[in-house]
Amino acid sequence: MITMPARKPRRTAAATRRTPLLLDRAAIKRQLADDTYDVLVIGGGITGAYAVLDAASRGLRAALIEKDDFASGTSSKSSKMVHGGLRYIEQGNVNLVRHSLLERHRFRKNAPHLVHRLPFLFPILEKEGVFDARLAKGFEGLLWTYDLVGGWRIGKLHQRLTVPEVLAQAPTLRAENLKGGLMYFDARTDDARLVLTIVRTAAALGATVLNGARAEGLLMQTGKVSGARVSADGDTIDIRARAVVNATGVWTDELDAKADEGHRPQVRPAKGVHIVVPWDKVRINCTVTVPIPGRARRATCTRWGNNVVLGTTDEDYQGSPDDVHCTREEMGFLLEGANTAFDGKLTADDVVGSIGGLRPLVGGKEGATLDMRRDHHITVGRTGMVTVTGGKLTTSRHMGELVIDKVMTVLGRRGKSRTTDLPLLGGAGYDAEAVAASGGIAAHLGERFGTEARFVGDLIQDDPSLAEPIVAGLPYTKAEVVYAARSELARSVDDVLSRRTRARLFARDASVDAAEAVGALLGQELNLTEAEVERSVAEYLSAVRHEKSVLLEGAAA
Repeated sequence: MITMPARKPRRTAAATRRTPLLLDRAAIKRQLADDTYDVLVIGGGITGAYAVLDAASRGLRAALIEKDDFASGTSSKSSKMVHGGLRYIEQGNVNLVRHSLLERHRFRKNAPHLVHRLPFLFPILEKEGVFDARLAKGFEGLLWTYDLVGGWRIGKLHQRLTVPEVLAQAPTLRAENLKGGLMYFDARTDDARLVLTIVRTAAALGATVLNGARAEGLLMQTGKVSGARVSADGDTIDIRARAVVNATGVWTDELDAKADEGHRPQVRPAKGVHIVVPWDKVRINCTVTVPIPGRARRATCTRWGNNVVLGTTDEDYQGSPDDVHCTREEMGFLLEGANTAFDGKLTADDVVGSIGGLRPLVGGKEGATLDMRRDHHITVGRTGMVTVTGGKLTTSRHMGELVIDKVMTVLGRRGKSRTTDLPLLGGAGYDAEAVAASGGIAAHLGERFGTEARFVGDLIQDDPSLAEPIVAGLPYTKAEVVYAARSELARSVDDVLSRRTRARLFARDASVDAAEAVGALLGQELNLTEAEVERSVAEYLSAVRHEKSVLLEGAAA
């Protein structure tokens, strides 16, 4: 059964749950069909997630629908950084950096289990580096600006490192031209789990949320948008709402056109990609920024457990937004950059996973996407739909606040945002040092679920076999699959292996071997037929094959 809290909860209600939040698809669909909402948010990425949380925290009757899975678009395929953005200082956009660093601080306070401090290292090289010793002084000025406008809140200022100190952090870095380094501090997160946690926090505060629910059309009343006609699991549902938010990212123009036939496209998709290689091939203990030969953008190499994530490119994208993958050529750029900087001699055979995503930039069609500003845009169309585009993960909380401010105007109501100090589920009372000291499964679960890890632990206590790993070489347990089905609206093998865990990204081939076991657990929990389980497994295997063919064989994305 779905757990429904009071309509106007206290700010901390979501953060102090004594029982797990259980989400039942059938009950949610009935509720969507029966209720009339103050606001319906369409799009379950980071922006839509924080918009529905902001609405629910103000006491609005709020709903969120997502055509695929929460964070399945751009928001699971980002650089996974919660940062101010040094590049924006270089572009002269200091206000965006100042605001982003404030929002980074709020993320670390409200979701300490998900947003962690991360050191960034810029090697200073005599040649073939991001910058040489001559330019290092100027760059250090940017770092001082970064610290002063808000970077200091993370608890450390930037540092100048000697050659031995650089090599202690990155022992495989080519040392022949090395002159030292500069280190500053930002933060990282598992973007998909962050989005999911925001969505679940909204549900705990009374919002109705559903994935696998596509908006086929918009309901209209006296020339104004009044809801959406949605298809979900073969059912058609008319969701009635007094205000509608379009938070669909790179699909924004498609939905705006349904609200206004005269709409002109505004979004310019920019593609970014990442690849993953084993840590023992690079052996870095932080994020190292390196040049990509022949390209304007720097690449980042970030340790993530026993892996290193390399990314990203930034270029125009003309293909389907529903089929975005890292290509063989893009992988080649990233491997070349890593091999220029490190002694690892990486090849395509070392790549264990990859992702490709699109940034929904707003602006003209001229110039490089790299140089375009990352500011958000919020508008109210002539049919009354509120549309939000642009922005970045780090500022998503504030974007959600501003979106609901617009919604309140549409509704003719007043009410302030409450999300500034609102802990996300698992964040209140989280003790990072105690979790790290616990070790083993407890530490693994704590770093993913925060204080809600006890609910996953209860599953293991009831059935010790659920402590077994589900993917060879990764720490994810069978209990997490069961919990994903009961409490996280996971519907498919892909939902579990791509987003509830990150097995597809960090161990693509091993995740294929685990697909049948995941399907079996989902079948038991969701009462799926044997044919439905087989289809879910087959769809996952097909998706991975396609991803690999684009990456390794140069097949069309």
